[in-house]
Amino acid sequence: MLTLVVPIAALLTGISLLLLGSGLLNTLLAIRGGLEGYTDSAMGMIMSGYFLGFFVGTFLALPLIQRVGHIRTFACCAALASSSVLLHALFVSPLSWLLLRVMTGTVLVILYTVTESWLNAQTSGPQRGRVFALYMAVNLGALAIAQQLLRLGSAEGFLLFALAAILISVSLVPITLTRMQQPHVSIVPRLKVTAIFRISPVAVAGALLSGLAMGGFWGLGAIYASRIGLDSHGVATFMSCAILGGALFQFPLGRYSDTHDRRKVLAVVTGLAALVACGLWATSYVGDWVLMAAALYGGFAFAVYPVSVAMLMDDLEPDNILSGASCLLFLHGLGAAIGPAVAGQFMSWSSHQALTAYFVVVQLALCLFAVQNLQRSKAAPSEHPIQFVPMVRTTPTVLEMLPEDEEDAAAQV
Repeated sequence: MLTLVVPIAALLTGISLLLLGSGLLNTLLAIRGGLEGYTDSAMGMIMSGYFLGFFVGTFLALPLIQRVGHIRTFACCAALASSSVLLHALFVSPLSWLLLRVMTGTVLVILYTVTESWLNAQTSGPQRGRVFALYMAVNLGALAIAQQLLRLGSAEGFLLFALAAILISVSLVPITLTRMQQPHVSIVPRLKVTAIFRISPVAVAGALLSGLAMGGFWGLGAIYASRIGLDSHGVATFMSCAILGGALFQFPLGRYSDTHDRRKVLAVVTGLAALVACGLWATSYVGDWVLMAAALYGGFAFAVYPVSVAMLMDDLEPDNILSGASCLLFLHGLGAAIGPAVAGQFMSWSSHQALTAYFVVVQLALCLFAVQNLQRSKAAPSEHPIQFVPMVRTTPTVLEMLPEDEEDAAAQV
């Protein structure tokens, strides 16, 4: 393991610091927005701005890297991201935050692309599966730890904004000091959505609806936690529990999907996610039990997107796997950009518990679609040519590290 980590230590350190800063900012804004009296609808639009920027940034990242190189691109975007964090504290209004969230999402996805493309270039064939798994573990671990940084200060003050900006700025150090050669990057093509839908309609629905659900969670989960009476420490723990649940459940659920019809697995997982979302509503009135419900919901909800990717990859020719996975990522990002705005509007019309109802509706919709597809078509093989790979939100570039065959995938274990 040491021989695997040392060559990419600078990249993993840089992305960890970046995720600590951005993960802290996301939850901090949700808490501060509540203290400022922003409506749930306004907060939903603000949080959608981040995913809109993330979506737009995927189209700008590779051309910019090809133009000026990895290090200068990272330095430029890290400076913009750090400045954006501080501007959130200086200009406290819904409109300014919306514009800043779009800017933040755009530059952060470019930063992720720099790191992921570089990481991919440093990874040899036999190590690809292990590096991909390690990178995903670093992602989830940093995001979980970032929530706990809320304990270091008050959301009403400047300290936490400064800390988030410092972490993003310091992520420059390992990247700009590395002696690794900057790689060449290539544009990842996408298959047409209509073609993908004909091949695997449940995978397409899974990517889109998972984006809607996860966008609502990332954008409004902290707001929900504060609305049910948790203080800033409780909000941090609530978000950490959901993230850690997602990390712990992905592997066993994914391995189970490797030996069963993935449509059935997806139907069961989304049905359980909807049931647990009801549990979120029920346990929000009985203290710490809501933390267990958050962990369970994260465990099931986080698995939907990677199971959908694995399902599509089972049905594609090897030459089309990368472009097909990139298409699902596009749909997932589109859903994530829409989700917070829609869920926030529902919360504004009703109450904070509308978020749990939103989760139930989205997860049940996917569950019913998967069941309907099962009833209309013959059973799929229980053995799959492609094994499940744990996954969180990424960029098209990191998809090049996906294991190409079972031998590579098995190397993660």
